[in-house]
Amino acid sequence: MKPVAILFIFIFFSINAAAQKFNLNGKVTDDKGDVVPFASVYIKNTSKGTSANSEGIYRLRFEAGIYDLVFKTIGYRQQIVNLNISSDTSLNVKLIPEIYTLNDVIIRSDGEDAAYEIIRKAIAKRKSHLREVDQYTTEVYIKGMQKLLAAPKKFLGRDMNKIGREIGLDSNRQGIIYLSESESKLSYIQPDHFKEEMISSKVSGSNRAFSFNRASDIKVNFYENFQDWEGLSNRPIISPLADNALFYYRYKYLGSAVENGQSINKIQVIPRRSADPVFRGNIYILENSWRLHSVDLFLTKEANINFVDTLKINQEFFPAGNKGWMPSSVKFDFTGGLLGFRFGGYFLAVYKNYDLNPKLNLQDFAEVLRITKEVNKKDSAYWLLARPIPLTEEEKTDYRKKDTLAAKRESRPYLDSLDKANNKFKPLPFLIGSGYNPRNRFKKEYYNFSSLRNAIFYNTVEGFGFNYTASYRKQTDSVSSKFLSLTGNIRYGFASEKFYASMTGNRPYGKIDYGFNIGTDVLDLNNLGSITAFGNSVNSLFYERNLLKLYEKKFINLSASRRLSSGLVATATTEWANRKNLYNLTNFTFIDDKNLVFTSNNPLNPVNDLALFTENQSFKIGLRATYEFGKAYATYPEGRVYLPSKYPLIGLNYSRSFKNVFGSDTRFDYLSFDLTKKDIKLGLYGKTAFWLGAGKFLNSDQLYYPDYKHFIGTQSLGFVSKINTFLFLDYYRFSTADKYFEGHVEHNFSGFITNKLPLLRKLKLQELAGFNHLGTSSFKNYNEVYFGLQYLNFKGLYGISFQRGKQADKGFRVAYGF
Repeated sequence: MKPVAILFIFIFFSINAAAQKFNLNGKVTDDKGDVVPFASVYIKNTSKGTSANSEGIYRLRFEAGIYDLVFKTIGYRQQIVNLNISSDTSLNVKLIPEIYTLNDVIIRSDGEDAAYEIIRKAIAKRKSHLREVDQYTTEVYIKGMQKLLAAPKKFLGRDMNKIGREIGLDSNRQGIIYLSESESKLSYIQPDHFKEEMISSKVSGSNRAFSFNRASDIKVNFYENFQDWEGLSNRPIISPLADNALFYYRYKYLGSAVENGQSINKIQVIPRRSADPVFRGNIYILENSWRLHSVDLFLTKEANINFVDTLKINQEFFPAGNKGWMPSSVKFDFTGGLLGFRFGGYFLAVYKNYDLNPKLNLQDFAEVLRITKEVNKKDSAYWLLARPIPLTEEEKTDYRKKDTLAAKRESRPYLDSLDKANNKFKPLPFLIGSGYNPRNRFKKEYYNFSSLRNAIFYNTVEGFGFNYTASYRKQTDSVSSKFLSLTGNIRYGFASEKFYASMTGNRPYGKIDYGFNIGTDVLDLNNLGSITAFGNSVNSLFYERNLLKLYEKKFINLSASRRLSSGLVATATTEWANRKNLYNLTNFTFIDDKNLVFTSNNPLNPVNDLALFTENQSFKIGLRATYEFGKAYATYPEGRVYLPSKYPLIGLNYSRSFKNVFGSDTRFDYLSFDLTKKDIKLGLYGKTAFWLGAGKFLNSDQLYYPDYKHFIGTQSLGFVSKINTFLFLDYYRFSTADKYFEGHVEHNFSGFITNKLPLLRKLKLQELAGFNHLGTSSFKNYNEVYFGLQYLNFKGLYGISFQRGKQADKGFRVAYGF
């Protein structure tokens, strides 16, 4: 038995030794001893590896064995080192700058640079490289770091030295303002389906926050025709390998080098026009396969990018199995400045452990992101082993210092001290600014008292008056981020000498959002809204144009809303109301134009101040359901967040009023349908959006003007444009109690030009002869037609409208405003 026991012990320790992992660390420098930052380090013929940090320090963990390690980065000759790992090992590596030679370059008789032939072959292979991997999974480590490089001593009256100390900056107001790391598993299925599960997250200075790093956001693929980086650029950025790249770029051949027996061509990409949305820099293309080996490009303000002055993109590839080359790392470097502040930083993604045959199921990709509450609970011991890129000394210091600050910032004494400073009443903001906004952050309670400037109004029905609002919000569930909200409103008109008060509330409970609205108020006759109270005050007092028409309402409204499935949302409402017609009580104006007079409060009879409707009561219920196909969502610790779909949103509405129920005088049934889609991307042609709607009163036995179907018009130069807004349409005269059809098309040309082509038609539906994508139409025996066009240029907003019909004013109007 003794020999057997000895053999068992020997096998046990042999297995244990084989399973043990050892550390390999070192520094990557060049032949002069200078640091080579962010070099790739990986095991040859695998996708297992890491990247050095900004100081050239790298670290890997291995099981015992013999490995061929590859050290490479753009601009340097690859070095392969054979290592026998049996204990912790230190290895410093020197990389020699790569020399790209111009040997064997054939000079064409037409003088065309040799780069063009290579680029044409690469463009011809673009689609095959784009589609050669049907699906894959990979592990991604992302580090994001931003630094404040300079800041003024004072900004908007605030002491930046004090603020800098609170967020961990040095005495010169410099230092790291954001440092975060995350690990994710990323899955992909052709053509554009991504799913990401965040494994771990760490944010310097916050023990509860989750990293903003997203593997799906940092992806870049130059085999696509363009990179659509919304937010960074209003226009898609053209790839140097796009089908039409030769129209945007010039190319220069800089030479070739050999790596692992393969020739690598270095090609400079040069914009043909400086203002085009294009890259500058160098790309490296493998001979024969004509695929990307690496990318070293940048963007400047000349490409009209936002927020930053310069953005550098470095991307490296390595062979991952027999199917093709996959990204090993992507790095975004940026610098910028604004209002005396200078900042810079980077985001770095390192990919490893690719699986190009994972057998994924597309049905699982409805969830595009998953972040659980355990993600940010990993301790420093975990990160010491899991972190593939070593921290620099500056980053280590930032973590230590801000971890201490984080604990302080979450304490009740600290939060109370912040609230005490914030809650100090300041007369000027209360009078003309943002109002008064006290809070109790420890109890998660927030108050808002609006400014007096926003409360004062003037109209011809009430004269001068005030409409004051105060609100209260309390977070009831920090895990699911649910709030109780209450808003109170008081209103008084000095000419009418009437006082009104109302309250609105909302409270999520389980999966249902409950709401109520109760009180008395003076409201716009157009329930979709017309001109703002401030805009109407200015027009009335200075231009003798009382555009806003009002009525009195006493009401109680209850609502409930729930998401029934990923794309289906249902809302139910019920309302009792007493509606009363109002009349003009004053004609005061600052500038009295003898050629102008105020119109009556009856929009259908502007000359005579007759009642638009008699006082009445109404009780009705309403149901609305919306459905969006292909609804994707992200899962956060606080719950699901549904993302915009590439398909249109379908809406169906039904409302019914019951006569003699709670004294109701009205009886009608109304059914409507709408179809809308925003942000339809058209590449270099910008974005488009559309909104279509149609509806009918199935019966209208008894209803009043406030029950009509109304439309959003614009009769003032100042307005907030919505997709279903009609330019220069009268706010009230086209409202209907019968049937209607309306359509809107809006187009944005890469952030420079906006075309809006709305069409409104009140007609018998069978009379509609045609409606095409340009907003043009043909009708038989039309009653009213409205057509408008507006576009945005560098100088301002222009509008052109045309109206024709029995009730519409025939004419042509042009407007301009800032």
